[in-house]
Amino acid sequence: MSIHTPDEKMLRKLAEETEAIPPRPHHAALLETANRICTDCNFRYALNRGGWYRPGGVIKADGKRFADSLEAWAKASLEACGGDMNELIERYADSDLQVTRHSGCTHYFVASYGPNAADFLQMEVEELQEVLDRKLFDADNLPDDLQELVEPLSPLELEAQPVSAPRYQFRRMLDMRQTLAKVTTADGRDAGLPRLLAEWSHSSAASRGHFSDHWIVALREHQDRYRNPVVSASLVSRKARTLKPFQWNVELSGVEMLNQLQAFDRAAGYPSAWYFHLVAGTFTPPKVAYAVARDLEAGFSYLPETEAALVKSWVAAPYSV
Repeated sequence: MSIHTPDEKMLRKLAEETEAIPPRPHHAALLETANRICTDCNFRYALNRGGWYRPGGVIKADGKRFADSLEAWAKASLEACGGDMNELIERYADSDLQVTRHSGCTHYFVASYGPNAADFLQMEVEELQEVLDRKLFDADNLPDDLQELVEPLSPLELEAQPVSAPRYQFRRMLDMRQTLAKVTTADGRDAGLPRLLAEWSHSSAASRGHFSDHWIVALREHQDRYRNPVVSASLVSRKARTLKPFQWNVELSGVEMLNQLQAFDRAAGYPSAWYFHLVAGTFTPPKVAYAVARDLEAGFSYLPETEAALVKSWVAAPYSV
């Protein structure tokens, strides 16, 4: 384990104390806790990603807790009814039970510890709140099996009123230098992330702050067709909510093209931003890179040598993260 990565004891303590803190808009108490426990780190807030939820439990109409987990309760109750869904429905149809969900967002915090683009820790903390989701039973559309009970296609939805106060839940701590070794594409080849981070370190972007000042890495874990674990990555700009798609047309070249590149870079806050958003597959369409490459071949020299080299390399071997 890297000396920069908090050990298991520190992570357990961090998770315990984090989850005892009530969430606040600027996460000051959480940051103080993280920087106190991880003594050689200086975590900073990066961004949040929300709009997701997890299945919740079951409550009575008066708000009293009936079951912490809908799925666990449904399985156990169906077994108790000998697998007879009709009997389960008869037992609880008049109970006016309600299902909840955990509405969530993930907060990302970063702490750089070295000059290279991959030299940073990324801490991920979820903020969850249990809210009402739906009625357990819809008299006009009763479930035929366990799947329909747990995940009905047409649920009888309820207004998402809070059931409990918001809370933090520690998710994970990533040392990005170590994470690079785990990131692969679905066919097992190295992903584009290592190449992009290497390019960042040799680009003019590196002169305007650490990579983690501008990006976080979103990891996805799944299994391939042979049920082997696969970790893939995508990049999320810390300014994604304020940046606008690259304004480009086929006639742009020379000074007009340079103006567009520089305008995008100014909005993003660092040079070469348009190129890294090309690789990240977000705001820069591939046609821009090919147009710039044609300008370079035609003798235009409006890009620094480092940036021109990036474009030529990408056109010769396009990739994305």
